Amino acid sequence: MSFSDIRFFPRVTIEQVEEGNELAPKFDEHGLIPCVTTASHNGEVLMLGYMNAEALKKTILTGEAHYWSRSRKVIWHKGATSGLTQKVVSLRIDDDQDAIWLSVNVIGDASCHVGYRSCFYRSVPTGEGPDVRVLNYEEKEKTFDPKAVYGDAPNPTIL
Repeated sequence: MSFSDIRFFPRVTIEQVEEGNELAPKFDEHGLIPCVTTASHNGEVLMLGYMNAEALKKTILTGEAHYWSRSRKVIWHKGATSGLTQKVVSLRIDDDQDAIWLSVNVIGDASCHVGYRSCFYRSVPTGEGPDVRVLNYEEKEKTFDPKAVYGDAPNPTIL
């Protein structure tokens, strides 16, 4: 199979989208579809990213996660720089085909460019009383040193 062989079906009917076997993803007004990525061995949420049609096709074709960087406006092969690639175990699409769920094996056991295993390494207090502006660290140690891995590469986070 080649990149040009991967085609998405047009969205024709609700029945086709919800009950059919045709891949007809619904990209938003920016051409993106959200993608939740979890660890295959324990279901831990690693990250939330976005894919455009090209990133989704590359993920399908290569079996490795590709995303669209909204801040950098480029296709991003997860792990191309760091070596922390995400090997796809399962790629699922939700009922109305407007969200992707990847279950992956992470080579290097980390997914966050900040150095933590998961991009969701902090929690927000809930309920009465707590100061919700103060985040709690759920991961106590970084899995890797971002400076050692990325060197002087620009940080992808944009304020």
